[in-house]
Amino acid sequence: MNDIYKTIKNNAQGIYKDKGSKFIAFAIPVENEDQAKRHLDKIKKKHHSARHHCYAWAIGTKREHYRINDDGEPSGTAGKPIYGLILSYDITNLIIVVARYFGGIKLGKGGLINAYRNAATDALNNANIINRTIMKAYRVHFDYSSMNKVMRILKGNDLVQINRRFELDCNISFEVRKKDAYRIVELFKTLENVNLEHLYTK
Repeated sequence: MNDIYKTIKNNAQGIYKDKGSKFIAFAIPVENEDQAKRHLDKIKKKHHSARHHCYAWAIGTKREHYRINDDGEPSGTAGKPIYGLILSYDITNLIIVVARYFGGIKLGKGGLINAYRNAATDALNNANIINRTIMKAYRVHFDYSSMNKVMRILKGNDLVQINRRFELDCNISFEVRKKDAYRIVELFKTLENVNLEHLYTK
């Protein structure tokens, strides 16, 4: 099971000029749609005199959520080529916005596609593309009599503990790589009076 995906670590910019028009691209890592919208709004405010703010975003380890927008440019000339780059770089969890300052000369559909693609490419070339591992988090609930058995699984598999509470009932939260999660869950199922709760996948 592949539990690795690619994204960008840092904000990056790119630029492309053609016949007086200037295309400034911004590639920004995001975790959800709200973040993407906030970054888009900030760019629109900062570059309010730009005629167009075209963009594409992809969110989710398999790009389950995405959006493209031509912002008034001819259909298919801006958002689609930007998103095409996201696919060709095989990356996710980012938004790419390209602000266009019109130079007075129309570029035609082919020219626009080329300009938006080149600006976005420049931004991605300036970004630090990294691999991230998909992690699953669980909380294991148990009583003191099961402490040694639980700890043996946690330590024996080098599981990263993220929280622990020892009171009348004990619980420990931990993270495990997605590809190892099924095996770990099965190990805990063999223990009596121990319950496992899935917290999140990221």
